[in-house]
Amino acid sequence: MPREMNIREAVMDAVKEEMERDPTVVYLGECVEGLFGDRSYEMPIAEAGFTGVGVGAALAGLRPIVEIMFGDFVTFAMDPIVNQAAKIRYMFGGAASVPLVIRCPFGACPGMAAQHCQSLESWFAGIPGLKVVTPATPRDAKGLMLAAIRDDNPVLFCEARHSGIRETITDADGPIPIGKAAIRRVGKDATIVTYGSMLEKSLQAAEQLAAKGIDTEVVDLRTILPLDEEAVLASVAKTGRLVTAAEAYAPCSVASEIAALVMEKGFRSLKAPLRRVHPKFAPVPFASELVHSLLPQVEDIVAAVERPAD
Repeated sequence: MPREMNIREAVMDAVKEEMERDPTVVYLGECVEGLFGDRSYEMPIAEAGFTGVGVGAALAGLRPIVEIMFGDFVTFAMDPIVNQAAKIRYMFGGAASVPLVIRCPFGACPGMAAQHCQSLESWFAGIPGLKVVTPATPRDAKGLMLAAIRDDNPVLFCEARHSGIRETITDADGPIPIGKAAIRRVGKDATIVTYGSMLEKSLQAAEQLAAKGIDTEVVDLRTILPLDEEAVLASVAKTGRLVTAAEAYAPCSVASEIAALVMEKGFRSLKAPLRRVHPKFAPVPFASELVHSLLPQVEDIVAAVERPAD
């Protein structure tokens, strides 16, 4: 039956669907007792510990989903994710796999302050053995969660915490391949490459630019590891101009990787310098007004597209 959902509701729908299909799927996290019957397990406030439990459960033949309530706290679980889950299949020559999903929301939220509002997904996009998905819409959230649960590799599932997009989801909405970008708006004059919570603002910017006669293409990465290089390069080859828009800080980011990719493999397509739209390089403040000033806004994307070559 079709139902209108936000991202969180779509993710929960995918988990329930997979639990009904596969008895090896289990759910671990804080404040989740009874969420999925007797296959959801309440964990203490110890992210490193229960993420390690998830790694062990995956090695033992289960398909665990580990929920980290705030993406910032994935920092506590760096060892089980980066040193263990990501490397085990390689170190054991493929004899062991870690079909683990680590679910964590990233992004700034007014009133949550500096320790609960970071976008750290770029940290994991350079780790061999991991996959990192960044859905921006409810339909993609469901499809990518289905694919992540069925994948035999550890997948970091990064949710856009404050997305306002709602979509109608049906039981026919199945898995979406990990590693495939989506063209959200077709255009010929400029390319905006984005993902996660910045998709909404990028589409709004494209509409404002269209009113000014600038036809902008919007590429939603959906996955940042592996990266859909072909989709990015094809769009830039068509438009000749590139702007990236992300909520993660600019240094050592996904935007940096996109910039390097285009400079190495698509430089001759560029008609103007590429631009990166990103937050100011400072911790996320508590006050709503200050959060707004720190984060990139629609007008920043519009200005980046319109900015002439220096």
